[in-house]
Formats: sequence, C-alpha cells, structure tokens
Amino acid sequence: MKRTLGTCYYPEHWPREIWADDARRMAAAGLTWVRIAEFAWSRLEPEPGRYEFGWLDEAIAVLGAAGLKVVLGTPTAAPPRWMIDRHPDMLAVDAEGRPRKFGSRRHYCFSHLGYRAECARIVTELARRYGADPHVAAWQTDNEYGCHDTTISYSDVARVAFRTWLRARYPGAGNDGDVGALNAAWGNVFWSMNYDGFEQIDLPNLTVTEPNPSHALAFRRFSSDQVVSFNRLQTDIIRAHSAAPIAHNYMGRITDFDHFAVGADLDIASWDSYPLGFLEDRVGAGEAHQLRFARQGDPDFQAFHHDLYRAVGRCAKAAQKGGLPRWWVMEQQPGPVNWAPYNPAPLPGMVRLWSWEAFAHGAEAVCYFRWRQAPMAQEQMHAGLLRPDSADAPGLDEARQVAAEIADAPDVAAAQARVALLFDYDADHAWQIQPHGDGLGYFGLVFELYRAMRSLGLSVDILPPETTDFAGYDLIAAPGMMHMPERLKRDLAASGAQVLYGPRTAARDCDMCIPVPLPPDIPGLAVTVSRVESLRPTAPVALTGGGQVVGYREFLETGADIVETTETGEPVIVLRGRQTYVGAWLDQTGWRHALRRLCETAGIPTVDLPQGVRLRDTGSERFWFNYDTAEHKVGAVTLPPVSVLREERGR
Repeated sequence: MKRTLGTCYYPEHWPREIWADDARRMAAAGLTWVRIAEFAWSRLEPEPGRYEFGWLDEAIAVLGAAGLKVVLGTPTAAPPRWMIDRHPDMLAVDAEGRPRKFGSRRHYCFSHLGYRAECARIVTELARRYGADPHVAAWQTDNEYGCHDTTISYSDVARVAFRTWLRARYPGAGNDGDVGALNAAWGNVFWSMNYDGFEQIDLPNLTVTEPNPSHALAFRRFSSDQVVSFNRLQTDIIRAHSAAPIAHNYMGRITDFDHFAVGADLDIASWDSYPLGFLEDRVGAGEAHQLRFARQGDPDFQAFHHDLYRAVGRCAKAAQKGGLPRWWVMEQQPGPVNWAPYNPAPLPGMVRLWSWEAFAHGAEAVCYFRWRQAPMAQEQMHAGLLRPDSADAPGLDEARQVAAEIADAPDVAAAQARVALLFDYDADHAWQIQPHGDGLGYFGLVFELYRAMRSLGLSVDILPPETTDFAGYDLIAAPGMMHMPERLKRDLAASGAQVLYGPRTAARDCDMCIPVPLPPDIPGLAVTVSRVESLRPTAPVALTGGGQVVGYREFLETGADIVETTETGEPVIVLRGRQTYVGAWLDQTGWRHALRRLCETAGIPTVDLPQGVRLRDTGSERFWFNYDTAEHKVGAVTLPPVSVLREERGR
C-alpha cells in the first residue's frame, strides 16, 4: 500500500468562496484524503425530515475536482438540539445518576432504540446519496466512541437493555432466563444479594459500598456489546449502498469497549494521535518524564497504539479474508491542543517524526487535525495546519516535507515481528473493577511491559485474545489477563514459543470469581498463587538480580525452576519448559532483565537503547527515532536531536 497523507476539514464552518482555494492548497501540500461531515447533522437535517444536502454535494465536488479523496463521516456523535426534544430520554446518565446535557457532543446513550432509529435514518440517507459518488473513497462511523466517558450509561433505557442482555447470557426455559444460574455464577448468596427475577436487577451504581464485581463486570461487557451493535447498525447500512471501505477513529487509552469486536465490522482501523495531550493526561508518567518530553510526547505511547490498532485492523473484514491489515491515523496533532492540563507547542521536527513513526508501524494514511484552526467554540485553541486567518501554521511545512519524502519512499511493507503481546479489553474491565491497590490497572501493566520491550530494540505485534495461530512468534507475552480461557492456555502452551505470563493471569473465572484449582492453573507450569498483596509506592521489594517489585506481588507455590527471587528469598519469576510466570508487577529494570533472558533463550537479538531512542523494523526498512533533545549514538548509528533515520533492511 502507498503511504498517504490527509486532513480533517469542515466546509460548513467556512464561506463557500474559499472552499476551492482550500482544496487547491491541500493538494499542493501533498495531501490525498479529506475527512468531512462527522459533526454536521444540524446542517444536513436542520429540522426533522428536512434535508439540506446541497452544500455537501458542492463540497465533495470541489474537493474531488482538486484530486482529493473524501472520507465521509456519519454525524451521529453530535445529534442536533431538536433530537433531544423528540427523545428527551436519549441522554446518557453518569454513575452519579445525572443526565448529560446538550451543548457539546456524544450526548447519547447507546441503548436508546429511538436514537438508534434516527441514526439508521440519517446514515441511510447519506449512504443512498453518496454511496456511488466517485469522490467518496472511504467512510467513518460516528466519532471517537468512548471519548469523554460516554460508553457507560446508567440510564433507564440501559437498565432495560441490560436485563435483556442478562437473560440471554443466563438462558433458561423459554425466554425468561435462569436467574438462579445468575445468582450462583455471581455468588449472590454473599450479603443476601439473591434476585428472584431479572426485573429486580438494577445497574451497578449508587450502591452503599462497591457493587458485586461480577455484576459490575457483566455491565461493562453489556456496555461494550452496545457499542459493537451500534456500530454494526451503521456499517450494515453503508455496505448496502457503497463498496468504499469503512473506518472508525478510536482514541488513546480508551478501553471501556472491545475495539477488536468493533473492528470486525470495519475495513480500516484508525485512531486519533495527540502525543502532547496524552503525555499530560493519559500516559501516567512522573513529573521528570513529563518535563523531559513535554514538547515531544512519550516515546512509547503512540507506538503502542499504532501496534494496537494495527491489530484491530487485522480483525477487519478484508484482513480476515487474507488481505493486509489496514489502519490509519485519522487525526494527528499538528500543533498545540486545547484540552490537556498543559498545551505546549511541539518542538520543530516532531510533526514529521510522529508521521513517520506511524508509517513505520504500518499506517496507510496519516491525517492531520485540522486543516484550519477554528476561531469559535470549544476547539478555538486547537492548532491546525492553517491559522484562523488562513496563513500557514508551523505544522504545514512539516506535512509538506513528509509528503515529499513518502513520494520517494517504498510502499508499506508489512512484516510479522518475532515478539507478540496479547491485549484484552475484558481484562482491563476486570482490573478497573478490582484493582486491589491504588494506581494498579491492566493497561498500565501491559504498557510498562511494552515500554521495556521497546527499550530493548524489539518490534512488537499486539494480538487479540481470540488469537489461535501463533506461528512465527518466538516470544509471546500475556500479562495480567484476569480471565484466560482454557483454550488460550492450551494454545499458548503448545505454541512452541517462549511464553511469559504476568501477575493476575487467570486469576478469575468468566464471572469474576476466584477459580479452584487456584490460579493460574496453566498446563505444565506447576505454579500456584497462594496469596497476594499490594504495595505502597514507598515500599517496593528488591530483587536479587536487580530491579524491584512495585505495586503488586503474588506469593508462589511452585515446582518449577526459580529464576528470580526477592532479596529475602521468595520466588518471583519461575520457569518450566518454555513457560515463564512473573508473580509481580516489576519496575523497568526488572522487566528488562526478564525480557533479556527470554530473548536470549529464543535467539532474539536485543539492544539497550538510550531513553528516548527507539527503533522499528518493517518488511523492507529499519527506522530509528530520537525523541530526545540530545544527540545519541547506538553502535554505528548517530541520531541528531528530535530526528528520524530510515534505513533499507540489510544495510
């Protein structure tokens, strides 16, 4: 696939007389894609049943005439004000029982059937009108599912839908379900929580203390399924009228629905990359790290999501049929954003570096958000490629440079890595419900292990938990997967790879109860977690080989070989055959020690990289990235500050 660039454009924000000049400048800058209309419902349908498509017809024609390809968004993330009058109960409700209000975006509950019908209607109108338009080369459903904590709704309509979902999950005779089976699975005998019927089951909020974790996990799974079915409603309609591929733009560190399940109904996975904003409010790094990379972003956070969404793209329809996984960056930060605690400008060269890093991880397209900075409303402090007065902003020069460079670069050449890392959204739900210690979470655990892998120069493939074929992988990590199905345990044990399991692997059954035999109960591993503890940040436990246990530790009974212990002799890492169990959350030193040993056993070369320096191998290239403001040398490679170096493989 060719590497391409694009931007996000809002013709409804600007006078018609500048559209053609905007399109000309986009094409001259080397852009290919233009995403439009994802927030335009009030302009498309200013009142119920009265459509105004003329302006969109013209905008698409103007962009197409300039040689640009349109990504047409469905406008369902921002329903107009009249929609609330028609469906006042469509608003999502937060965990405190407060309904969300109109005046922003994403103000809907995924469970509201009336709103779903309205979405089906507007998507049908768009698909019929533009499904065969030669300039509409791709679609985007909605916008940023889950952004602003909008996946989970505690509304009355969600309560009704949840009860229906539970009846199907615990089926009985007829259509009523088996509430006795639910009571047994959830352990409702505890605190007299038994139900006599499904109509008694409420949503797990506003309880006196924490709700039953089985109840909470069921509601998280239900909420995820609602996003999947909402998205499928739109993709089914679009496909009935258009052969163009369909994408959705996911977010960074949004884990409250299963992106793999949503991706199975798409053709392209995409995500919105805001490195500086994410450093401030999502990476979770300390003050010194934030200061060092304040104008560059975290060296691993974007890469992690590139690999994650490449995996989501592998679940898409085309990839399921043997095609390459397709994934994009639908929104790339080109300058300061408006929404983080602090919003610095990126250092010169960072927009180029971020773009090339996405391409190095297999992106087909990188689209900058947005074309022109808005002079009004909530995002007026968010930079674009142009200033509000239409003069070039700093990011545009770097976008032009990337466009010139990709014109002379080879096509995207996918290559399977030797290292795989499993990521499970359901496990993230379980950790959030029962973290056992302040600051502990599944995403953080997996990301810390990924960071250690990258610091050793490893390229990584992220895989969904449904993976059954592990051929070609020499090292597979599956840390913290709270519920690990027996099928996956067997497949990993039989994979022939070195397999690393992490703390809390298989610690709960499918209904969030402790299983017997005790965890992890992995075939052939001979290890049992007898008890656990969480640790204060000021009370780490030292390891004999270097590094520390931080946050969480398990006490292991084992007949396996002991690889690492605490300084007082308790086993922390054990090995039998090709399977390694790590019974603790380790710091970066500890994870690197564990990974080096496994890579040496598997014959995978490693290299100790300076902080801020990373590499990525593709099928035909090796990329070096220096996020640091200092020059670094790694072997024969010299990396100037804030730079990208691309080498052909074999040189």
